[in-house]
Amino acid sequence: MDGLLLSAVKDFKMNKWVYLMAVPVLAYYLIFFYGPMYGAIIAFKDFRGGQGILGSPWVGLKHFRSFFQSSFIWRLLRNTTLLSVYGLAFGFPAPIIFALLINEVRVKFFKRAVQTVSYIPHFISIVVVCGMIVDMTASEGLINDIIALFGGTRTNYLIKPEMFRTIYISSSIWTGLGWGSIIYLAALSNVDVQLYEAAIIDGANRLKQALHITVPSIMPTVIILLILQIGNLLSIGWEKVLLLYNPLTYETADIISTYVYRRGLEMADYSFSTAIGLFNSCVNLVLLYSANKISQLTNETSLW
Repeated sequence: MDGLLLSAVKDFKMNKWVYLMAVPVLAYYLIFFYGPMYGAIIAFKDFRGGQGILGSPWVGLKHFRSFFQSSFIWRLLRNTTLLSVYGLAFGFPAPIIFALLINEVRVKFFKRAVQTVSYIPHFISIVVVCGMIVDMTASEGLINDIIALFGGTRTNYLIKPEMFRTIYISSSIWTGLGWGSIIYLAALSNVDVQLYEAAIIDGANRLKQALHITVPSIMPTVIILLILQIGNLLSIGWEKVLLLYNPLTYETADIISTYVYRRGLEMADYSFSTAIGLFNSCVNLVLLYSANKISQLTNETSLW
């Protein structure tokens, strides 16, 4: 034990500036992530601002029971799960496929131009993106102009409940495609060139090289990112949903996060909204642990 302590002190003295650089990062997480966790206890209380967190009366699982008995629970769970699963099924493979296609491009100028253009949507504010979506899907928007050009009927797609998920997922793929491919392109740059040279000698074409060398080489990266995304499966970006949905599309658009927003901020029911958020976080934790365990057992790749 003393040896470990001396080794730690020696390492700190040798790398003190490196440890000093880590202090702001640690402070950020302690202040903005771990500190606020104290407030989660209001999920078990009837929080009243005048009495404070500790002074508010303890009610146990009252808010959890109220949520599970709510008439909205199945709608919220269904919409949240479907949007998450669709996003995982269509949104997760898209950057991988894009990175594989970019990797096959041999003209450097064209490759860099496509990459640059694909990154741009990521840097556009979500408010601006949603404004563009609203304008393009409106009755007099670009999409309806194209449809009308071919003899179709104009309609406002954002007031049609059956179209909300398609609009949400497709726009998410558009904004995240280029940025999400960066990490896969970085992984592809580390693939040993000698493997491709050996495959060419053996007569493998470009498709076989991609299937038998490129894809297996980036698979550990793909698995790690898949585990992380599964861990956030129910944590959909509520800002985008909030900016796109309306009472006409609640049936397919209302999710747990937006319901928490309405109950917590618009109706000032802080304890109830905290209880729902805590339930959501617990489910995500279980999903993350389960996905990591399955990956660990099947291919020995895991987060821990």
